[in-house]
Amino acid sequence: MESEKAIEPEKTISIDVLDRHRNQVEKMDLNAGVFDSEIKAHLIHQVVLYQQAKHRAGTASTKNRREVKASGAKPWRQKGTGRARSGARSSPLWHGGGVIFGPKPHSFAIKVPKKVRKAALRSAISSKQKEEKLIVVDKLEMERPATKELIGWLDDLKVFDKVLVLVPEKDPNAELSARNLDDVKVLRAEGLNVRDIMNHEVLIMTREAALKVQEALS
Repeated sequence: MESEKAIEPEKTISIDVLDRHRNQVEKMDLNAGVFDSEIKAHLIHQVVLYQQAKHRAGTASTKNRREVKASGAKPWRQKGTGRARSGARSSPLWHGGGVIFGPKPHSFAIKVPKKVRKAALRSAISSKQKEEKLIVVDKLEMERPATKELIGWLDDLKVFDKVLVLVPEKDPNAELSARNLDDVKVLRAEGLNVRDIMNHEVLIMTREAALKVQEALS
């Protein structure tokens, strides 16, 4: 009987965990397949298009000549008037007539396999890590919604760019605090997506959020 192949240990990457004053609190080992994977730009592009297409309403609608309400009578006789012949008021040639090849309600959604969406998400996270724009913090605690307090927390971290803050679960205080800030978005770990990552310069994760992301994408 052939011996079973040994399971290779999972490769990890060591990332600093910082406090709000950017001091190192500890180091944590995270799955390199999630946080340090090969960057596949074509997958990131494909998934961003997929997300944008999902948000298109697709409700634009025009009437063709069959749907326009107009008299079916011939406007004038065929010959002898010196005018161009015309058969109906609903013709696209008339003001108020039907529209030729106009838009109709339809879905713009495109299909992207779940496996591809996960691979793109791993690539997006890894791109931030390799650009040194991924920050893992020990925690984000706010006793009440306060935009000024959240700005102070980001200032202490020396983050002044457009930033996406990832929290492990629903956090009304942090989410409400960021609502008035154009350059700051607070997102729950379960809602992390490629478009938001690529739309922000810096990605901040709490320690617990990083573990949740690792569990979902490993």
